[in-house]
Amino acid sequence: MAAKTAVRQADESDALWMLGGLYEIKVSSEDTGDAMSVIQFTIPEGSGPPPHVHNCAELVYVVEGKARFHVAGETIEAGPGAVLHFPEGTEETFEPIGQVKLVIVYTPGGMDRFFKEAGSPHNAARSRQRRIRRPTSSVLARSLKSTDSKCGCPPRRSARSSAS
Repeated sequence: MAAKTAVRQADESDALWMLGGLYEIKVSSEDTGDAMSVIQFTIPEGSGPPPHVHNCAELVYVVEGKARFHVAGETIEAGPGAVLHFPEGTEETFEPIGQVKLVIVYTPGGMDRFFKEAGSPHNAARSRQRRIRRPTSSVLARSLKSTDSKCGCPPRRSARSSAS
């Protein structure tokens, strides 16, 4: 699929609940011909992800709040304006210190598909009354299997297969 210009206003996104947080897909893989996914996360304290590895690069921008990132045996505390880049294959996790809002760019795209599969649709009218539940391990396993074994991004094409 060819990439096209993608525009989303501040109040436009495909919103999901996952792991206790609000995940807003601002630019999808489909919007970019699988070049990237851009997702805004609003995550309360205590709802960070388990340690994980992506089969794609990840660029994190901290919009609001603070988070403690654990990367390759190092702990990095990051607040508003901080930018972190994790190359493909990096094991990482983070803990929000209070509520945190992040914008994360995944290249190539694909993470949005994983989150759509594993998360639950957001309903703004009922969001304050809803009890957030973590997805079961079977839901996460099924989502990983349908996208990629390393947390959501599509498998990389080899130089040989992309030349054909």
